[in-house]
Amino acid sequence: MEWFEKYFRFSEYGTDLRTETIAGLTTFMTMAYIIFVNPAILSDAIGKEAIPSLVTATAASAGIATIIMGLYARKPFALAPGMGLNAYFAYGVVLGMGYPWQVALAAVFVEGLIFIVLSITQLRTAVINAIPLSQKYAIGAGIGLFLTLIGLKSAGIVVPNEATIIALGTQNMAQPSFWLAIFGVFFAASLMVRRIPGALLISIIVTTVLAIIAGVASAPEKILEFPTVEYTFFHMDLAGLLNVGAIGVVFAFFMVDFFDTLGTVAGLSAKAGFLREDGSIPDADKVLLTDAIGTTFGAVMGTSTVTTYIESAAGIEEGGRTGFVALVVGALFLIVGLFVSPIAAIIPAAATAPALIIVGFLMMSVVKEIDFTDLTEAIPAFFVLVTIPYTFSIADGIGAGFISYAVLKVIAGKWKEVHPLLYALAIVFAAYFLYLGGIISI
Repeated sequence: MEWFEKYFRFSEYGTDLRTETIAGLTTFMTMAYIIFVNPAILSDAIGKEAIPSLVTATAASAGIATIIMGLYARKPFALAPGMGLNAYFAYGVVLGMGYPWQVALAAVFVEGLIFIVLSITQLRTAVINAIPLSQKYAIGAGIGLFLTLIGLKSAGIVVPNEATIIALGTQNMAQPSFWLAIFGVFFAASLMVRRIPGALLISIIVTTVLAIIAGVASAPEKILEFPTVEYTFFHMDLAGLLNVGAIGVVFAFFMVDFFDTLGTVAGLSAKAGFLREDGSIPDADKVLLTDAIGTTFGAVMGTSTVTTYIESAAGIEEGGRTGFVALVVGALFLIVGLFVSPIAAIIPAAATAPALIIVGFLMMSVVKEIDFTDLTEAIPAFFVLVTIPYTFSIADGIGAGFISYAVLKVIAGKWKEVHPLLYALAIVFAAYFLYLGGIISI
């Protein structure tokens, strides 16, 4: 125990082993829902038979990446496959664009490699400075709306309608699954307003139990099963990326991962009191590199982008300040998460859809950071917000934001406020959209 105290510098941060352990348990409780939700989302694109492998890939990538965060960056931040990016992987890239899931995995792998390069070079600073803050916030909030729409559709609360495009799923109200989903949303929200840790996980478990009682789901034949990744391990199709359209997919994965991580790490560092007077984050390079390694490792295992979780704030709130918190979280993912695939396989959409809806709400909270008094900032941000959910594409939303931001700044005579790299990205996206529309060919 003395080694842990010395390595993680407990006395320097005014903490101890008990506090750090409790903080780790708290963080794990708040984000353990991903063990069930991530396989549920990805299996819609990969196949339900892949759930055991997806559970293993989710838990292993989260566990290993978080342990690296604890030992290398020594920060109380936990990682796992990111919400929003898993939905983009399944519903945007595979089911929407028609790419095989092996190609989508390759895109995540390449994005992770790019992230690694940027994390160990000065290119990282250039990319950070190129993207305006309003666009970063808008992308996060737009993904929140995207997740909410997916959750509402999965729950049967929202359905397609020829006249109005979408409508309330009144025809589903006779189904028990509809009301189970409604219950799950309000139950999770009730736990959250009571500040109970693990609200989403508890909601998923309770709703699943009720679903089994109601006959919506079947009880698992067994509780634990030895982990396997035979269905997804190293199934990346790198050759499938040799397509112009795939470039946009890689870019979308990278943009969201990179800036979501920056925003999350900045927010967590502020909450933990890590920020320096100049606003810089100690060991930021180590944190970002860990995140990038986690993404690359996750793609090899067979899951979508791994990223730092804002739920880490729960452990920080409990007093966690060192990498030992991450060590506890990572160990729990490996100990608990690797063996629960039989449970994950029987969890119905009625239990996971509420988690998607609530996470969408949490991601929407950054909208308040956008300056709506400056129309050259607000209108492009609005385009991102509406384009992501309404086109069912994060990449399209990012492109709409970059193009409109550059154009409106020029029209307003504020062209100097736009980084040269953003102009280049806007042109690339414009060409990309024209290519997809068949207006230009390459």
